[in-house]
Amino acid sequence: MNLDVLVFAAHPDDAELSMGGTIAKFTESGFKVGIIDLTQGEMGTRGSVEIRKNEAADAAKILKISVRENLLIPDGDIRISNENINKVVVMMRKYCPGLVFAPYFNDRHPDHIHTSDLIKEAMFVSGLSKAKTFVGENAQAVFRPSKLFYYMQTYTFQPSFIVDITGSFEKKLNSIRAFKTQFHNPDSNEPETFISKPEFIDFVEARAKYFGFQIGKKFGEPFYSEVNIELSINDMLNN
Repeated sequence: MNLDVLVFAAHPDDAELSMGGTIAKFTESGFKVGIIDLTQGEMGTRGSVEIRKNEAADAAKILKISVRENLLIPDGDIRISNENINKVVVMMRKYCPGLVFAPYFNDRHPDHIHTSDLIKEAMFVSGLSKAKTFVGENAQAVFRPSKLFYYMQTYTFQPSFIVDITGSFEKKLNSIRAFKTQFHNPDSNEPETFISKPEFIDFVEARAKYFGFQIGKKFGEPFYSEVNIELSINDMLNN
């Protein structure tokens, strides 16, 4: 199956938190989107691998994505290695996405930084004819996605563009809430974490409002591009 968009994330729930509204907007418009989680989030304080797997599946249904896979890289130990590059390249060549999204390359969490670096390197390798990858015994065709965009996590950046997610913001919140063990639950007896505090979801909403304000909309999600983005005259007039 070829996908229009492939989103890489260090942990289950990263994609939903960072760009769930944009993903929903893509799928609502008929585009095929996949999420590739690099780890199972097994180092997380709350929940378990099996629970987070089920939560990720629930979030995928809410966002109506076509594919969700997990590369089973050890949580807390995402590194640029031949093995990990190969895993990512296999996904890129398997789904041949036009657009790839990855975490911004500076963040509070080392796994997010390492994921960003890994995806960028793998995207380059994916276009090399001498870099061989296989699914079973079948060699994959060479493929390099055309564009790589970075999404915002904890640390902010000056965005290259902002997506209006006003119409899909509630779906974003619902996809986040699908991870019931990770976010605020007054009935939970598990230890409190940075993201399980009641005010964390308020922070998510406040950020979406801030970036929405920047483009004259109610809610927005920011993205960064390392290369300049061309706009047609129609694009400029429509914006």
